[in-house]
Amino acid sequence: MVSLNKVMIIGNLGKDPEMRFAPNGNAVTSFSVATNRVYTTAEGERKEETEWFNVETWGKLAEQCNQFLGKGRLVYVEGRLRTRSWEGQDGQKHYRTEIIANMVRFLDRQAAAPLPGEKAGEGEAGELEPDDLPF
Repeated sequence: MVSLNKVMIIGNLGKDPEMRFAPNGNAVTSFSVATNRVYTTAEGERKEETEWFNVETWGKLAEQCNQFLGKGRLVYVEGRLRTRSWEGQDGQKHYRTEIIANMVRFLDRQAAAPLPGEKAGEGEAGELEPDDLPF
C-alpha cells in the first residue's frame, strides 16, 4: 500500500527561531509559522483566519534557519507531519502536531544578501517591519 506524508506552507515567522542541540550533537531549530486565509461568508462578510504551524529543522538546515530567520520573515516550508503525545504533570494526555521540514526557502528580500552594487537596506522602503505584523 502506498502512503504519503507531505505538507507545504508559506507564511510568516511568529517569533525568532530557537536552536538547541540533541544529545548526539545534532542542531535542532524550532519556529512557528502563521498562514492566513481570507474568505467571504454566505452573508457577504469578509473574514480572515490565521493558522499556526510548529516547524522543526535538523542539522545544517537548522543552523541556516537559526542564522538567517527572524520574526516576521516570509518562508516556504516543505516537510512531513509528526504528532507527538505525552502525559502532563496533571495526568492529562497532550498532543502536538508539527512539521519536520526538509526544505525551507527564505522568500523575503530581507533574508537575502544585497545585490552587487546595492547597499544593504536599499529597495526596502514601504516594506513592513516584523513589529508591524498583527501576530
